[in-house]
Amino acid sequence: MPAVRSIALALFALLACALVAHAAEARPPATGQTVYVPVYSHVYHGPKNRPFPLTCTLSIRNVDLTRSFRVEAVDFYNSHGGLVRGLIDAPQFVRPMGTLEFIVDESDNDGGSGANFVVRWSADEPLNPPLMEAVMIGTSSNQGISFISRGVEIQP
Repeated sequence: MPAVRSIALALFALLACALVAHAAEARPPATGQTVYVPVYSHVYHGPKNRPFPLTCTLSIRNVDLTRSFRVEAVDFYNSHGGLVRGLIDAPQFVRPMGTLEFIVDESDNDGGSGANFVVRWSADEPLNPPLMEAVMIGTSSNQGISFISRGVEIQP
């Protein structure tokens, strides 16, 4: 058991270092972007590749201390690239250090294992680009899974 614990601690330390390095990346100020955020409405498990349903939370975080921005569109796409639905009808403002969240329930099977969000935001003046992450979590009996994915800019 001590060897397993040492390996687990080493992997945890490596992951922590990678996350810190990723978080420290400087991103130039921007006045808008289109961001792709991968999500997984389910993952497969077991010898028969059974779907394990997950609840997905899209988190859009304003990491600018002084400026707000507008979320113009949040669209949810399925594994085949088809638009499932738009999640906002009007622009939503995110204040400095604020967060806007959208949830896709684990019972919603429309997205599939290759689902994604496309988020379009804009600002009146350059600011630190928002941080966009998806948190996926699911539990069944004594089994649970959780992980995150981070958004990537696909259009300035």
